Amino acid sequence: MVETAIANSRSYVKRIVVNAGKLGAVIKDPVFRTLIALIGILAIFDFSQVRESLVFTLQALWQMLPFFALAIGFAGYAKASNADALIAGVFSGNPVRATALAALVGAISPFCSCGVIPLIAALLGAGVPLAPVMAFWVASPIMDPEMFILTAAGIGLNFTIAKTLAAVGMGLLAGFTVLFLRHFSFLEAPLQSHVTGGGTSSRDSNVPPELNWRFWREPQRIRAFRSEIYAIGIFLGKWLAFAFFLESLMIAYVSPDWIVDYVGADNVFAIPLAAIVGMPSYLNGYAAIPLVSGLLDMGMTPGAAMAFITAGAVSSIPAAIAVFALVKKPVFALYLSLGVTGSILTAWLYQVSGGSI
Repeated sequence: MVETAIANSRSYVKRIVVNAGKLGAVIKDPVFRTLIALIGILAIFDFSQVRESLVFTLQALWQMLPFFALAIGFAGYAKASNADALIAGVFSGNPVRATALAALVGAISPFCSCGVIPLIAALLGAGVPLAPVMAFWVASPIMDPEMFILTAAGIGLNFTIAKTLAAVGMGLLAGFTVLFLRHFSFLEAPLQSHVTGGGTSSRDSNVPPELNWRFWREPQRIRAFRSEIYAIGIFLGKWLAFAFFLESLMIAYVSPDWIVDYVGADNVFAIPLAAIVGMPSYLNGYAAIPLVSGLLDMGMTPGAAMAFITAGAVSSIPAAIAVFALVKKPVFALYLSLGVTGSILTAWLYQVSGGSI
């Protein structure tokens, strides 16, 4: 009895020490420290904005929580059950069919530009080829069922259908470009080394290699599950919090009038400039609807509006920060270039069609 109590006490103390160590690692993390520094600087120059930015960040994280939990749960389940190898096999079939299907599915999936990041990490960590992942990655943030309804109501059905087709087209362009470049070494192992496998550097050697859908029946698989969801949850959570905090600052300090001054005129540079401006100026998909509607009323061309809303959805600063932390620099550069190029091409096609489909 006494020996059992002593053993339980030791185990409890050990857990406290381990958890304290994990908390200390989070506090010492450069991303966390940078976020604290930004809050401190903001407090010095605009104290009233601190509360608004923190509330915005927490609300954004709360709204994303279901998708975030689902994605990291998927990653943990895949590792604990050894289903990641099976998943990779499913997506590693016919590359052309897989890439085309990923673009189509991405255009109707309910993920935003930041919300798709945990799922992408899980897919790449499971060994899914980069081509279909990139197709899904680019297409997914542009359109979803709720976005379709709200965009049709706020801007117009014609623009909404064109935007949906643009999402598919941009996904196809991105996926097939990666497919064409797949033999280049810089596309091998796209995840950064410290997030390979969804947040950890290697597979837990204690997990049996056999596939087991009911992993909770084996203690070592349960430990692998907990380790995986903790690793990827901390890694992606800190970057998403940082990204949403920056987004709150853009909402507070970036004026829509500045955007109108540069992309409101009907000129040959309107579309590429709108795509470039859309990257740092884009707020979020739902906030962009009234903004783009207003820009169109002020004289922005339909093509420029399409470039702004699609480029911003794919490669806004919050999304780009999360992607930069996830993949290697060459893959990050390719992701940005494909997003901007696809946005300009689809917007140009929309423009030459007279803003109709």
